[in-house]
Amino acid sequence: MRLKTDTTVQDIIRSSFGRLTRSERQLANALTSHYPMSALGSITTIAEQAGVSTPTVVRMVRKLGFKGFPDFQTHIHEELETTLSNPIAKHDRWANDAPDTHILNRFADATIVNLRETLSGIRTSDFDRARDLLRDPRNQIYIVGGRITKSLAEYLFTHCQVIRPNVTLIAPTPSSWPHYALNMKAGDVLVIFDIRRYEREIETLNRIAAERGVRTLLFTDSWKSPIAKTATVVFRVKTEVPSAWDSSVVTMFVVEALIEALQSSAWKTTRDRMKDLEGLLETSQLFRKPRI
Repeated sequence: MRLKTDTTVQDIIRSSFGRLTRSERQLANALTSHYPMSALGSITTIAEQAGVSTPTVVRMVRKLGFKGFPDFQTHIHEELETTLSNPIAKHDRWANDAPDTHILNRFADATIVNLRETLSGIRTSDFDRARDLLRDPRNQIYIVGGRITKSLAEYLFTHCQVIRPNVTLIAPTPSSWPHYALNMKAGDVLVIFDIRRYEREIETLNRIAAERGVRTLLFTDSWKSPIAKTATVVFRVKTEVPSAWDSSVVTMFVVEALIEALQSSAWKTTRDRMKDLEGLLETSQLFRKPRI
């Protein structure tokens, strides 16, 4: 079986759930509850943990399209390798098969494919829900990013800060995060950017926030951060390009679309805040005035 680059074994299990038998559904629930670790043991261990027989495991993986249990686990190991690979390994993987065209063309082609596939996977109802979470002025908004994605977090914060009050950018210093969590309350929203090589500290922050009743809006990649299990809204963005690094282009596209949706839905408040801000900028003489 050959999977699409953005399709995980977990995706296949979930999409096939409706045609599984009762015992197979029990197994599917066990496998997806702590994926991928729940799928990495021996066939006997997996069957025992799910409370089913080993023949049930064999039947289900074949029904999912795999040749057998070894083939099933091979795909999971490949997923893990892709998810955890460092930038050097990622570069070596695509460089060997790179087409003989200019990098501008290759990068553009990959980005366009990423955009199309990302948009095909985003439900408008999820997008609208994310907008509504950010729009409600009763809730405090907290925004945090990782080592690379902190720039995306700052970009979203800068715009949200103009559109509405009560927006906080969480500093990229995990030792200070308990101080932010101290002010979080039920109903608040935590926006997280977390792509592969997922960061443990961000996962811990999300767990603490969830325990306080905070809802999470997650921007992640095709393979999904572990945070996706508890997030209120998840945007899975295609990030693979012919580079040693994951691309943030499509993530930025979704962020900017969300910013526009947010400001348009609260335009009266946004307009008043923008007008006030322009007066403050004029007073501070931040920008040069054009010479007439």
